[in-house]
Amino acid sequence: MRSLLVAKLGCLLGLLVLPLLCGLLPVRLRGAGTRGRWRSFVGCVAGGIFLAACLLDIVPDSLSDMREELRRQRITVDFPFPEFVLTLGFLLVLIIEHVVLDCSEQRAGEATPLLSCGETTPQPAGTGEWVVETGVPHLPADFRVHSSFRSFVLFLSLSVHSLFEGLAVGLQDTESKVLQICIAILVHKSVIAVGLSLLLLQSQVPTRWFVALIGTFALMSPLGIAVGIVMMQNPGPGSTMAQCLLEGIAAGTFVYITFLEILPHELNSPKCRLPKVLSMLLGFSVMAALRFLG
Repeated sequence: MRSLLVAKLGCLLGLLVLPLLCGLLPVRLRGAGTRGRWRSFVGCVAGGIFLAACLLDIVPDSLSDMREELRRQRITVDFPFPEFVLTLGFLLVLIIEHVVLDCSEQRAGEATPLLSCGETTPQPAGTGEWVVETGVPHLPADFRVHSSFRSFVLFLSLSVHSLFEGLAVGLQDTESKVLQICIAILVHKSVIAVGLSLLLLQSQVPTRWFVALIGTFALMSPLGIAVGIVMMQNPGPGSTMAQCLLEGIAAGTFVYITFLEILPHELNSPKCRLPKVLSMLLGFSVMAALRFLG
């Protein structure tokens, strides 16, 4: 029993350090190197990573866990309940975002970016895109609009997912299972940390908030392990169902961010369409390969 606890604590440390280092690594891209085509290409790689994470990992896992829990509790309903919970998460972000936008428009009298760098004046660009005059190099208008809110929602949904991944490690009762699951999560979460970091950099989050968000994301899996260790000592009724519901809602928020923020944001520019698609396929392939091997 003592060796099992030591193994879990070792996994806790590993799941904190490596994703933190991987998440902070792309911070070197902040500055001149983050502007222009290079930033767009790495953003497409991140988009591919999140596309694979959404369709091959988070959504299938949440639906499977919910169905398994319904079967375990012998609950039968003639209604797609797991999909309904996922849709609730999608609608939750949709409603919150539009309420925020509506309040912002009423205060300002016009749509105002949630992440503002100064006075903004839309002007037509020579390539057919609209750009924003902010005192910094011109960027597509939708590059800034609402990015801080959506980046925070992305961070929140990934953090909830990471918490439950760590919880799965903490609830195991053998060392071999602990190590097997931990290694899979470690590789998976490190790649996700890089993708999240790239998206936060594109949103131009202030450095202190960038470090705080990446640090919090890295802390979620270790926190889940700690909660799992405590739950093994004091199991509570209904805790698994509550976990499945939260995981389903988090999956719905991830679907919203992936398909209404990340992919349109990266692919709406007419410049370098094919290289961008290839970059997205690269990120997707990396995550698909990890999922296949795991």
